[in-house]
Amino acid sequence: MAERELLVRSPGRTELAGNHTDHEGGHVIASAVDRYVKAHVTPREDLVVRIESEGYRPFEVSLESLEPREDERGTTMSLVRGMAAQMVARGAVPQGFDALVTSTVLSGGGLSSSAAFELMLCEAMRALWGAGDISKMEMAQMAQAVERDWFGKPCGLMDQAACALGGIQHMDFSDDDDPRAALIDFDFAAAGYAICIVAVGADHAALTGEYAAVPAEMQAVAAQLGAARLGELREQDVLAALPALRERLGDRPVLRALHFFREERLVEGRAAALRAGDVARFLELTRLSGASSAMYLQNVSVAGAADQPTMLALALADELMGERGACRVHGGGFGGTIQCFVPLEDARDFAAGMDAVLGDGACMICSIDHEGVCSEWL
Repeated sequence: MAERELLVRSPGRTELAGNHTDHEGGHVIASAVDRYVKAHVTPREDLVVRIESEGYRPFEVSLESLEPREDERGTTMSLVRGMAAQMVARGAVPQGFDALVTSTVLSGGGLSSSAAFELMLCEAMRALWGAGDISKMEMAQMAQAVERDWFGKPCGLMDQAACALGGIQHMDFSDDDDPRAALIDFDFAAAGYAICIVAVGADHAALTGEYAAVPAEMQAVAAQLGAARLGELREQDVLAALPALRERLGDRPVLRALHFFREERLVEGRAAALRAGDVARFLELTRLSGASSAMYLQNVSVAGAADQPTMLALALADELMGERGACRVHGGGFGGTIQCFVPLEDARDFAAGMDAVLGDGACMICSIDHEGVCSEWL
């Protein structure tokens, strides 16, 4: 009898509100979108995991050893080994498998292809290894730990939580041990707007250092005031300490800290607007968020670089859309994508205008995925 095959589907994500607030114990609004990492998975008799991904060279990982390896830092192999370690720590018995992977989640483009891949591995191992009841938020925490401790990239929990949970989620990361997520019942299409994610033509995967500097600088400010993260502080205490903070750390860390508090208020305002069905207010606050990311967080372009594709994309979106919608840098920043909320009747013309400058298929008109990571036996 032929071996059963497991089909795993893990969505990408879009960050609707909260730019670099999650790693500071703040709030975000994020959702899964209809771009997917899919895997057809079949068990093996040994302890080898073989991954064959469309467009990439196949590779194998032996699960005989699950400790982080320096020579695997920054590689997909580290994600396989790390996720297996997370599962074994929860009592699962490892078994090898073959996975044939396809993806419509743009790699290095701000839709969190890494988190989608991590959640695909997590769900595959959970289903194959009989790991029992693991909540989707716990799966997200496992994926975060793998990316941080095995892959070697500092990250918050937002990406993984959005991919795991599905729907539009208002998330509170103030307690690492008990992250909270509340579903927001809102339909952008019913409100007359499309969510457009625009690839700007730069791969932010090569900019890990610039990305990592954001939480590092924010947390350096927090440390000066006796805290681990900005979310533990009051804004007025940071403002009172500005002269000393500037002298010790320089201006950019201080500006990034001020962005955090501003963005926290903007997240709460946008959550309230969505719950009230007030899309005009949501768009107004989204424009303010985009300005804060550009001016204070400074994650739109790399300092001193002649090429500024993200800023160019934002300027082009503004020209095409005017005040009928809103746009902002999306995800970690520095490259990758921007996010635009465009009136439905303008969406196709807007996409054509963006594609004309940035390349065919640069503008993706996305819908919300309501299921999150999932699997089924075929």
